[in-house]
Amino acid sequence: MPDEVLYERRGALAVVTMNRPRYRNAQNSAMTYALDAAFTRAVDDGDVRVIVLAGAGEHFSAGHDIGTPERDADTPFPRRATIWWDHTDRAGADRRYAREVEVYLSMCRRWRDLPKPTIAMVQGACIAGGMMLAWVCDLIVAAEDAFFADPVLRMGIPGVEYFAHPWALGPRFAREILFTGDRFDARRAYEIGMVNRVVPRADLETAVTALAERVAAMPPFGLALAKRGLNQCEDLMGMRAGMDAVFGLHHVAHAHNAEVTGDPLAGLDPKAMKR
Repeated sequence: MPDEVLYERRGALAVVTMNRPRYRNAQNSAMTYALDAAFTRAVDDGDVRVIVLAGAGEHFSAGHDIGTPERDADTPFPRRATIWWDHTDRAGADRRYAREVEVYLSMCRRWRDLPKPTIAMVQGACIAGGMMLAWVCDLIVAAEDAFFADPVLRMGIPGVEYFAHPWALGPRFAREILFTGDRFDARRAYEIGMVNRVVPRADLETAVTALAERVAAMPPFGLALAKRGLNQCEDLMGMRAGMDAVFGLHHVAHAHNAEVTGDPLAGLDPKAMKR
């Protein structure tokens, strides 16, 4: 595996770890494609029953890479989702739409639909694109120090590309976190049903392993069918169609920012977003 992602087999579990701790596991394209390769590897391994997604270091993920020295938004990669053309020889809204429909919306949807159960092991920051990665997992176990936010409305953008907010948070709380950009902690995430369990940081890995092993003991085909059934029910409740609609609004916002400010992100870098 590339250095951006670590892959480890632990019995019936595959542990996939985002490995950019220096940048709080901000997701550049190299990491995103490496995650895709790791998930594919786990699905293709007949001895793997459950996939655990983790983040190295103090934080799960601070979201999309919008400012590290290794930001590679203009770099071509062999496309796996392939529902659109390569972005690197395009311009304007075409360029951004082509990239984001590939590396954000389509990949996240594919990961959500993996036939094997997935568990997110979350500590520290889980921000914007970080929440997308947690949300595609079937179960989320959070450390007590975990915190969550989607602050991209500060850029004039109506939420991250994989717009699961009404389903993962409930419509009322989704409005609150989008309209304010405020953080919420692991306990609040548990109260609204976004995470399954909250445990002390020191117990996080042990708790995730124990849960994953319980799931792994179930019949694998039954797990795959149950997962598919639950995903289909969510989609019948409008999740897929809603995401498509909001993805369009997301790109209207990028185009508006580019036209008004000259920058699709409205001139906001990570430091400005933090302030």
